[in-house]
Formats: sequence, structure tokens, C-alpha cells
Amino acid sequence: MKVGKLAIAAVAASALVLAGCSSDSSDSAADGDTAAEGSGSSGPDNSEYKICMVTHGDGGGFWSVAKAGADRAAADLGVDFSYQETTNDAELQAQLIEADVSAGCEGIAVSAPNPDALKDALAAAEAAGVSIVTMNSGSAVFKDLGAFTHVGQDEFIAGQEAGLKFQEAGVTKVLCPIQEQNNIGLQERCDGAADTFGNVENLQLSAGLGDLAQSQAEIQAVLEADPSIDGVFALNADIATAAALPAAQAVGRDITIGTVDLSGDAVQAIADGDLAFAIDQQQYAQGYMSVVLLYLNLLNGHELGGGQPMYTGPGFVVQDNAELVQELAANGTR
Repeated sequence: MKVGKLAIAAVAASALVLAGCSSDSSDSAADGDTAAEGSGSSGPDNSEYKICMVTHGDGGGFWSVAKAGADRAAADLGVDFSYQETTNDAELQAQLIEADVSAGCEGIAVSAPNPDALKDALAAAEAAGVSIVTMNSGSAVFKDLGAFTHVGQDEFIAGQEAGLKFQEAGVTKVLCPIQEQNNIGLQERCDGAADTFGNVENLQLSAGLGDLAQSQAEIQAVLEADPSIDGVFALNADIATAAALPAAQAVGRDITIGTVDLSGDAVQAIADGDLAFAIDQQQYAQGYMSVVLLYLNLLNGHELGGGQPMYTGPGFVVQDNAELVQELAANGTR
């Protein structure tokens, strides 16, 4: 992980040198819009480079921050940029990748929670000479998908660290609710927690984020059926605050809850002592660095990362640093 941090620092330094002064204008472009447009005349003009990003995102609190990072990088660098997301529709994601290649994208960043569904589209992109970076999901398979690096956190390592946090809290059994099907990264988080903590029970939620009331009911039912569960490892901040936390309150037991990723509600719950921790994979950096890496590749043939993933996490938000993170979140960068 030290290698990843050093590499990210090096890329950031290179980006500042190459980009010159960045624009202070708003970076919240609509899906598919070019972030460089409207970025002001003071920034560089690298609009000959067309970079695209296609994610499984849903426009929620997590992905809006990742998109903001990508938009900011595009504006700082002055590249032609488009962002599209698919709300966990792997078939649509593959179709959008193919469409972006046909539309002339020279570099493409993709999240890959379901790599089997994307491999053919990305193989075609690679054959067409498109530079590829995976981001957020796909750290274990990025080479198989033709990417020269991956930007994100290792989900298994994140789960391992969460397991250690539950150990420190004196928890004896952890429930790990999974809010999406066929997302290998979520399973890896639960597996990592089981590796260091041991006593972890997985729960596949039937509706996930699509029906938080149903997710709460399913978590609550398991907590009521098994009084030995005294910890919940939520894999999403909305699941933590809108499903796991009210479920724990409803059963009336002292249950330690940790989560992956941030939201305003999650950070406030940490500050209030209702959540124990949140793993911060720093999605703003995932969006930003993916664009920078592709830009450097198109500009100068750089393939940074040394053939390894470039880690943006896991970091931890706990009660001691929640106030600082709240201030940064108000700026849309955490």
C-alpha cells in the first residue's frame, strides 16, 4: 500500500506541472456532459484528448463525489470528458463502453463490479487502441480487463481492517449485509472481515438500496433471530444509517455498527457515537486520479502504477476526526 500512496503522490505532482493553473468554476457537470466546457478560459486547452468514464454508479452520495473528482480533473486539465453511470446494470455498462469507443474515446475509466459482463466490451476497446483504467471495483482483475492500473481500495484488505476494528471493540459476532448481487467487491469486504475477525455471517439483501425499509426489516429479522450478533458491518453508508442503525435500535441491543463509504448522515452518526467507524476509500481521488492517469498516458505514454493497483484506501473516519471530514464533505470532496 505504500507503493500505491507514493505513486498517487507522484501522479498528482505530475498533473499539477502539466495542467498549470486550475479553474475555480463549478465542476458538477451533468451525466455525459463535457466537464472542460464552461471551465473558463484561464485553464489549459487539451480538448483534443477525449476521456470517458462509465461506472456502475447510482448518482447517490458516494458516486456524486467520485464524479465531482473526475469532473474537477477534466476541468483542471482541459480535456474533453464525459461521465455516464448505470445503476448496477452491467449489460448497459458494456453497451455504453462500446458506444464510447465508437464515439472516439481514446481513454476510458470503468468500474468493474461484474467483470465477466464487461470483458468483451473492454477487449474490443483494447483492440481499438483505447487506454483503459479500472476504478473503484476490479482491483483483482484489472489486468485481465486490459487496464494498465486500477485506482481504488483493495476490498479484501478493507474488510480485514474492519474485522480488526470489530475485534478492538470487543464484538463477538458480525452480520455482513450485502446490498447488491453479483458485486465481487462487496463479497470481498465480507470475506476480508471474516479473515481477521472470524465469526461473520453474510446476509444477501433482497432489495438493497432500492428499498431501504425492506433492507431494515431483513436485517432486523436476523438480529431478532440471533441474539449473539453484536456487530453489523454495513457495506454502504445508506445501508448503515437507514437500515442497520434503525434495525439495531428496534431490537434494543447494544450493537456496534461500522460501514464502508461516507455520507453526511453517516459522518454525523459517527460524531454522535451511533456508528463506530466508516471506511473511507476516498472516492473523489478515485475519480480525479483516473482522469489524470489516462491523460498522462495519452499525452506522454505513461503507464503509472508499476503494474499494481494504486490504492486510495482504506482510511478510517472515527469520532476523533469526524468533524474535519464533515467540513470537507460540505465542499463535496469527501
